[in-house]
Amino acid sequence: MSPSGRPKGAARNARPDAALSAHPGQQVLAGFHAVAGRLKHAPGSIAALCVDRERHDGRMRQLLARAEDAGVRIVAADARRLQGLAGVVPHQGVVALCATPTPASVDFDDLLHRIEPTTLFLLLDGVTDPRNLGACLRTADAAGATAVIVPRDRSATMSPLVAKAAAGAADSTPLVAVTNLARAMDDLKQAGVWIAGAAGESERSVYELDLTGPLAWVLGAEGEGMRRLTRERCDFLAHVPMHGQVESLNVSVATGVCLFETQRQRAAKAAAAATAPRASPATPGAVS
Repeated sequence: MSPSGRPKGAARNARPDAALSAHPGQQVLAGFHAVAGRLKHAPGSIAALCVDRERHDGRMRQLLARAEDAGVRIVAADARRLQGLAGVVPHQGVVALCATPTPASVDFDDLLHRIEPTTLFLLLDGVTDPRNLGACLRTADAAGATAVIVPRDRSATMSPLVAKAAAGAADSTPLVAVTNLARAMDDLKQAGVWIAGAAGESERSVYELDLTGPLAWVLGAEGEGMRRLTRERCDFLAHVPMHGQVESLNVSVATGVCLFETQRQRAAKAAAAATAPRASPATPGAVS
C-alpha cells in the first residue's frame, strides 16, 4: 500500500474520462491479452490506456505498473464508457486507444525476400469470422509461423474482435493481406516455398508429408474449404485424420495440427543431424 492509500501498481497518473473517444484512424484494443501484447511490442503506439476505475485486483495492478513504466497515459473510466469504446468486444476493464496500426504489419514483397529454410507461412482462404482469424493468429504465433496471409476480399480483417481472439499475437505475427491469393501462391512457389493444402478428401494425411523445407500451409473456412483456384495451386494436399464422430475441425484447431506437425518434423530432422556421426576428413591426396 502506498502512503496515499492507493494499492501499489494502481494508476497514479490516471486522468478522468471526460470526452474520451477513439479518433478516426485509431485502433481500439480491448482485453488484457490484446493490450498486454501491444504494451510488450509497441508501447509507444498507445495513445491512451483506459481502465475500469473500480477494478483493483492483482492482474490490473500488474498491467498498470507495466503501462506506467512505459510512460503510457492512463485514463480512469467507468464501465459504460469502456463498453462504448470496445463495442461488442469483451473488454475486461481494459481498452487501449492506439495511434498506429499493428506494428507486425509487413508487405508481401518483404516476405518474398526473406525466404529461409525455416520459413513457415499460413494462408487462410475464405476465413471471414473475426474470432477464427484471431484464433488462427494466436496458433500461428505459438507455432512460430513467419506470417499469416489472407486475401483482401472474402476474409476477416484486423479489428478489435480479431485482436481480442489473437490474445496478443496480432502484435507479434504479421497479418498480410494480398489482392489475389492465387497469384500470391504462384509468387511464393517461385521464391522456393512449397505449398501444402489441408483437404479432408485427400488420401494422404499430414503425417505422411515431408514438411521440413520452406513451406506454406493453406486452410479454408470450416465446411467450405479452399476455393478451386487455391486448391489447384497447392503442390500437395493432405487431411487431418479424424478418429471420432465429428467430420471436421475448427480452422484454428486444424491450423494447429498442421503447423505443429511441421515444427515437430523440423525439430526431429535437426536433432538427427546434430547426432549423426561426422565423416572422417579425407587424407590429403587420397582418391575417393
